[in-house]
Amino acid sequence: MIPTYPLHITNHSSVKPINCNIYNMTSPPALKDTNLFKPIKVGSIELQNRLAFAPTTRFRNTDDFIATNLIKKHYTDRAENNGGLLITEATFVSPQAGLYPNGPMIQTNQQAEAWKQVVDAVHSKGTCIAMQLWHLGRAANAKTLKEHGVPYLAPSAEYFDKDRKKVAIESENELREFTIDEVNQIIEDFKQGAINAIDVSGFDFVEIHSAHMYTLAQFIDIASNHRTDEYGGSIENRTRLALEVVDALIDAVGADKVGIRISPYATFQGGSGAESKLMHPIAQYAYLYSELERRGREGKRLAYVHSVEPRVALGVDVEDSPEYSTEWVRQIWKGVLIRAGGYLHQPNYEKLIRDVSLDDRTLIGVSRYYTSNPDLVHRLKNGLELTKYDRNTFYTGGNYGYNTWGKYGEVAKGMDSNNAKLETLSLV
Repeated sequence: MIPTYPLHITNHSSVKPINCNIYNMTSPPALKDTNLFKPIKVGSIELQNRLAFAPTTRFRNTDDFIATNLIKKHYTDRAENNGGLLITEATFVSPQAGLYPNGPMIQTNQQAEAWKQVVDAVHSKGTCIAMQLWHLGRAANAKTLKEHGVPYLAPSAEYFDKDRKKVAIESENELREFTIDEVNQIIEDFKQGAINAIDVSGFDFVEIHSAHMYTLAQFIDIASNHRTDEYGGSIENRTRLALEVVDALIDAVGADKVGIRISPYATFQGGSGAESKLMHPIAQYAYLYSELERRGREGKRLAYVHSVEPRVALGVDVEDSPEYSTEWVRQIWKGVLIRAGGYLHQPNYEKLIRDVSLDDRTLIGVSRYYTSNPDLVHRLKNGLELTKYDRNTFYTGGNYGYNTWGKYGEVAKGMDSNNAKLETLSLV
């Protein structure tokens, strides 16, 4: 059973009411006649539309990193009348992958069985679901790791900011470089996580998190990888671990069940970005896309590649960001491509309509407006206004700001009399 005991969550007397303002868009277009609402085959599965719920980090799990019924309801609500693809929040493949309090994990049978209930509920609505597999590296919290007896590891002993270094020193868990044995363990942890997700939980796909300067991206990026062994130096060496994880998962669960997320232009958590004086993202990442395409031509084509657009830095739109062409990604990778990043923030969804219409193999990934619009598919299809999300509730615990959003025409539940004691919420 999914646990039903209370989580440690924010005292909601100090939380601002949910912002239920309708997104300020004049007569949003109905997208029902666009490519977004045409079926597409992903791996061996046909989706009914081309909208994906991009991975959205949340902390609604138990202290033992087990999914709760809050999570089950969250994904089930967004699976109703959908038919597309939901991708879970990033999920730790093991304690050694790094830990955030109340994040999800897929290592133990109990964790996998809890996720199975989520998957079964989503499938009952006719929608598909993928699990994103996560390894943190230097992005982890040294103090939390110390409390669980886990060392603080990265490709190289290079902190990305002073705060992380300060916490590591104070916790007596300073950052050090992965040994070769520990690098091999990363591969094994991803492999076992994929097996648990597909064979036990019943997910349709697993998505390798190789974006936003977590472990695999830290190995790829020249700014964070100063190794001199077979995992450092050249582009081929720095990309080696990501491709070894890809190959291990292909062997374990099949290429048609594997996706990978990549953010070539990310500057979050110390990423090089397009303005880097060390190496341009096209130079760093074209090799990775090329190797994925080579595998596809050899009969091991991944279900999809998930690319983050340069106009977004993690979950935040970049103000006045330069326009970088990502056409090179489409030129290299010829399989199914999920493109994510700020697509619902442009007037009349102009970039969304343009990009989903460029070919017959593109999906559009969105996340922030999926948090505040459980019926997002219905709204986009029929040209209905969107409810603005509330960033203040993204990383709090409990139900508030998570499952309290209404469908179109409904009033968000928020802090009404039926939800006044959320700090002792029974996870139903």
